[in-house]
Amino acid sequence: MTMSAKPFSSVWTREPKGRREQGLSRDQIVRAALELLDEEGLDALSMRKLGARIGAGATSLYWHVANKDELLELAMDEVYREVPKPVGASWRETAGAIAWGLRGAILAHPWCVRLIGVLPGIGPNALVMSDLLVKACKKAGFQGIDIDFAVGAVVAYALGSAVPEAAWRGMLNRSGDSPCEAQTEMMPTIEGLAAGHPDLLERYKDYIASGVDPLTGRQIAFDYGLVALLDGLDARRGGQAGGQSGSRGTKDGGAPRVSEMRP
Repeated sequence: MTMSAKPFSSVWTREPKGRREQGLSRDQIVRAALELLDEEGLDALSMRKLGARIGAGATSLYWHVANKDELLELAMDEVYREVPKPVGASWRETAGAIAWGLRGAILAHPWCVRLIGVLPGIGPNALVMSDLLVKACKKAGFQGIDIDFAVGAVVAYALGSAVPEAAWRGMLNRSGDSPCEAQTEMMPTIEGLAAGHPDLLERYKDYIASGVDPLTGRQIAFDYGLVALLDGLDARRGGQAGGQSGSRGTKDGGAPRVSEMRP
């Protein structure tokens, strides 16, 4: 007997129900869920705990969201709402603002790290963000599948950089150390483990000796990688599908500075 696949289900595939029970609304539930997630993390969220927080029974919550996964979909889309969505900007300005905005939103809501790639990003705010990137890339001269590759590269870079930084910041919060203190405390361990890698050890020591604040250093590193990525994509604008014959475009100007890209 052939088993049928479980149909796709999402909070975005059904119409939200109206107000009920003393004016409790879905927006109110989502705001309270965001506050709870930001304060206590993903594992702390339950329908019962959320209901107690807003003075409503779990049954009242289920009138607006069918289950916890639907609630998390709604919360994730509120995270995407915080990403700047510039209109009328060049493709580099658009890509830069969205990349910086994604990084900032993830660092502000580190609980969402465990949901990226697990819950579908098909809410209205996520779709507006993706559509802006697609439109900006098309206007810049990307063609065919190159549009998807360029959009994917920007999003993947932002997420791939922000996720480990969110984990690092979480480690700092749990330890109570400042970034500089944690870096200094790690030095004896690094010296021992990297003794057979002198070039790597030299870079680590030079970085500490530079006196750059680790938080600032991570911003600089993110900007360096982002500008390098956009430079590389710029060189492929207007090429054939697959990026086999790209040509460098200059109508959007040179590499933007940090202050021009950061939201």
